Amino acid sequence: MININEVIETNKMIEKENLDVRTITMGISLLDCISDDVDKVCSNIYKKITTLAKDLVSVGKDIEREYAIPIVNKRISVTPIALIGASCCNSVDDYVKIARTLDEAAHKVGVNFLGGFSALPAKGMTKSEELLIRSIPKALSETENVCASVNLGSTKTGINMDAVALMGRIIKETAFLTKDRDSIGCAKLVVFCNAPDDNPFMAGAFHGVTETDNVINVGVSGPGVIKYALENVRGKDFGVLSDTIKKTAFKITRLGQLVAQEASRRLSVPYGIVDLSLAPTPAVGDSIAEILECMGLEKVGAPGTTAALALLNDQVKKGGIMASSYVGGLSGAFIPVSEDRGMIEGVECGSLTLEKLEAMTCVCSVGLDMIAIPGKTTASTISGIIADEMAIGMINQKTTAVRIIPVEGKDVGESAEFGGLLGYAPIMKVNEFSSEEFIKRGGRIPAPVHSFKN
Repeated sequence: MININEVIETNKMIEKENLDVRTITMGISLLDCISDDVDKVCSNIYKKITTLAKDLVSVGKDIEREYAIPIVNKRISVTPIALIGASCCNSVDDYVKIARTLDEAAHKVGVNFLGGFSALPAKGMTKSEELLIRSIPKALSETENVCASVNLGSTKTGINMDAVALMGRIIKETAFLTKDRDSIGCAKLVVFCNAPDDNPFMAGAFHGVTETDNVINVGVSGPGVIKYALENVRGKDFGVLSDTIKKTAFKITRLGQLVAQEASRRLSVPYGIVDLSLAPTPAVGDSIAEILECMGLEKVGAPGTTAALALLNDQVKKGGIMASSYVGGLSGAFIPVSEDRGMIEGVECGSLTLEKLEAMTCVCSVGLDMIAIPGKTTASTISGIIADEMAIGMINQKTTAVRIIPVEGKDVGESAEFGGLLGYAPIMKVNEFSSEEFIKRGGRIPAPVHSFKN
């Protein structure tokens, strides 16, 4: 049983070490909104979201005030829209109409992001999924709070290379349509391998079909807390280092569980999971890179970085699962470049490259995240980067993702400004040798042999 004393114990973490609850995300099933008329679907979606989530923001603020716990974001995830629109959407414009409805509903209830403008073509694309994917550039350029995601593969099914090739072109088009804002549309678009059904973090959140009708998921974050704890064990052996991370993650997760249970009770919505991912921000002292450097690396990206990140990720998970029976989502360490001051500095000084980031994704929570690349990068090169990341997820039976931003009109040496939690990013160099003939093959990369476990 969690009590207020545990919250009091974390006051120092909140006040001095940037501990926060990054998001309360309400998952909403839209399966009962399906109709053969797109206008009726939009009406059903708007009514359901604005009814179920009408108190989400106010309840979050009440919990913040009563427990003195910062809750940075209040968000919504919905059933993948490709499933909802299959019976009524016959064109790209039909899906854009649904995206606008989602945006209007998000504004009405006051959340900052709504995820689930999504498709799941891990093995093959339906007509509905292809239409939704093709609508993404227009949908993201004409909405403010809608986030899109596409699951392109899994350990069980392999990688859908037709969808991978298409997504390279979609990312380029999204970048072009939002070029006046440093191609920010791509910051609201992520592609996955092995996407989880209960992820509360944007841009990849959606309400999976395995979920109940309505659920509360919470994402906590505490890079600053971990860093502060490690400052006190400099020079100690790896056993001490590991235990320190694990014990700190335990406390962070307990805080998240308290918020999840309180939000669940007050909203009369079931509590789902706590995602204990360490999600950095551009704020000083709130960086994954700085944690790795605190372990003894001169700069993030130096030899040993992948090993340090593997240790961090594993101990965070171990501490979390001891603190809560319902840890889920992604849970580990995010390494977004634009949202992490230490990562940005690593790119700027040359210690951190795209290739090193890819190696790090083998052991972190997600993958290549919030990476700005030259606007001239070809669609096939972007698809090649995606394919590499999907392969890491498929072979290693883990979630991997790519959120990459080809910034129109900018090149290496310049930077892109996204604002807020999204931060800014130096444009990273990309290998310019072509993968076009590889991507053009189409079809599906088969699932690995260890997928056959029935």
